[in-house]
Amino acid sequence: MTPEQRTVDQPEVDTSLDVSPAVAGASPDPSAPIVFDVDDLSVFYGAFRAVRDVNLEVRRNQITAFIGPSGCGKTTVLRCFNRMNDLIETARVEGTVDYHGVDLYGEGINPVEVRRRIGMVFQKPNPFPKSIYDNVAFGPRVAGIKGDMDEIVERSLRRAALWDEVKDRLKTSAMGMSGGQQQRLCIARALAVDPEVILMDEPCSALDPIATGRIEDLMEEIKSEYTIVIVTHNMQQAARVSDMCAFFTTEVNEVSDTRTGILVEYDRTEVMFSNPNDQRTENYVTGRFG
Repeated sequence: MTPEQRTVDQPEVDTSLDVSPAVAGASPDPSAPIVFDVDDLSVFYGAFRAVRDVNLEVRRNQITAFIGPSGCGKTTVLRCFNRMNDLIETARVEGTVDYHGVDLYGEGINPVEVRRRIGMVFQKPNPFPKSIYDNVAFGPRVAGIKGDMDEIVERSLRRAALWDEVKDRLKTSAMGMSGGQQQRLCIARALAVDPEVILMDEPCSALDPIATGRIEDLMEEIKSEYTIVIVTHNMQQAARVSDMCAFFTTEVNEVSDTRTGILVEYDRTEVMFSNPNDQRTENYVTGRFG
């Protein structure tokens, strides 16, 4: 079937690592319900084709990592999962991104509701210039969520492993928190509207190793309640936290002299790091890329 073209409305890789991951825990459940079913996804910015022909499935209560060099389309694909690319005027999408069998780009789909169900945490912590309490309460208030706001804020901060650190200063500015605390606050803010999915775009790239470890521990703790998709340049992080791993790279269009992102391989993380099917994947995860 030829993908229906839709126009959306406007809203360093460290390859020197000698990666030998020890992926802990059981293999991901292949019978888990499919949350996202991506079929022949291509994304354009104007005439430029940024990503082409991506096919993959994301299953419930698993951590899926997108890895690959800069400019290969990892974040572009991630942003398709909650229609964040709608905010780019020239963006358009071909193919389908089904969420529980519903095409997210289908007629009548409300992008605001999509983003409530599918939250996002960005590369750089971006707390609002408000109190810690108001940062977490902002989303539920805007969404008109009923209930005890104090309870919602406490529950969200506990889920983000932040409550004990901030419970005595909820009315102080979030801008005075450390970078790691701010990122966990952003996670709490995303959780406050009770999403099913959390998208994370390099959430630890601006953090020190201790703060990074806390975010990774948090992902492991909450994946029993949420489905998580993470973009990371850190091979060791992908090996430590993810159940499934997708490797993207670029191919050169010799006619236009541009690079388009493609999905090379998608499999269980332990397979991707120990016995990948594609030589390009092995070269990347072992530091021989390029």
